[in-house]
Amino acid sequence: MSEPVLSLRGITQAFGAVRALVDVDLDVHPREVVAVVGENGAGKTTLVRVMAGDLVPDAGEVVVDGVEVALTSPGVARQLGIATVYQDLALCQDLDVVENIFLGREPQRGLVLDEVAMEAEAQRLLAQLAARVPSVRVPLTQLSGGQRQAVAIARALLGEPRALVLDEPTASLGITQTAEVLSLIERIRDRGHGVVLVSHNMADVQAVADRVVVLRRGRLAGQFDADRVSYEEIIAAITGASAGPTPTRRSGR
Repeated sequence: MSEPVLSLRGITQAFGAVRALVDVDLDVHPREVVAVVGENGAGKTTLVRVMAGDLVPDAGEVVVDGVEVALTSPGVARQLGIATVYQDLALCQDLDVVENIFLGREPQRGLVLDEVAMEAEAQRLLAQLAARVPSVRVPLTQLSGGQRQAVAIARALLGEPRALVLDEPTASLGITQTAEVLSLIERIRDRGHGVVLVSHNMADVQAVADRVVVLRRGRLAGQFDADRVSYEEIIAAITGASAGPTPTRRSGR
């Protein structure tokens, strides 16, 4: 088994009297999709914010490629190889695909933007994802929800991050668009990235996850090999009907 690209150890976070996360551990390996599931209020959003560098936890360690790091900002997280795509995608609808992918990170040639290099790199990223868009110069208003998700993922992959965190990537998508996004996730894993998939959709989780991590009331309630766990076992851990966290080994899929 390869070493994790991202490890969380004993992550604890409180907001006043509310303990959002309590002693949570999480490992993400290369070529692995780790699904994080749980009811509303289970701590999923807080965990995403920690991995994204948007929130410094009260206690615990973050380890990237075996080295303890401090994720003090989203910029630091990106520099360390952790990219996050939030549920709202954080895209500009009036800009085109190229402009969205490079927003805030535009390469320059002298005193002007290097439009040729940007367009070529945008096409390369989308081709690697096998994402279908009519043109990299169309505004996002002309794209479907699945195509916009592909653009957001391509933007996150700029710079070749080691780990990619996806927060509810199929929320509000139709059946066809959801299938497209799940295919994107599989391609990202097959390219060697570690993927954290935060989702409430059990069908999506069972379709692409290698491991399933369950949070309940801010605590780790279960860890399962996706190939060996039933839907009922996952739901039992989510609702508190199971005994507690279950050790598991990585499937190696």
